[in-house]
Amino acid sequence: ARRATVDIWRAGDRLMLQVSDDGAGGATAAMSADGPAPGTGLAGLAERVEAVDGVLAVDSPAGRGTVVTAELPWRD
Repeated sequence: ARRATVDIWRAGDRLMLQVSDDGAGGATAAMSADGPAPGTGLAGLAERVEAVDGVLAVDSPAGRGTVVTAELPWRD
């Protein structure tokens, strides 16, 4: 990727974080049985987000950029 952007905002009782780039795409947060150890890469990030009752979404079509969005509970 040559460019990346980071956006952070609050949506009601959720904190939203979004990172997007103009890279080649093809990223995934899926962890295969033979894949990387937990706690690494996007799969590890997904585990940590889920551990605090959040949701991680990855949109990364091959040949286009990637958008990773984390939705976390807002805690006052």
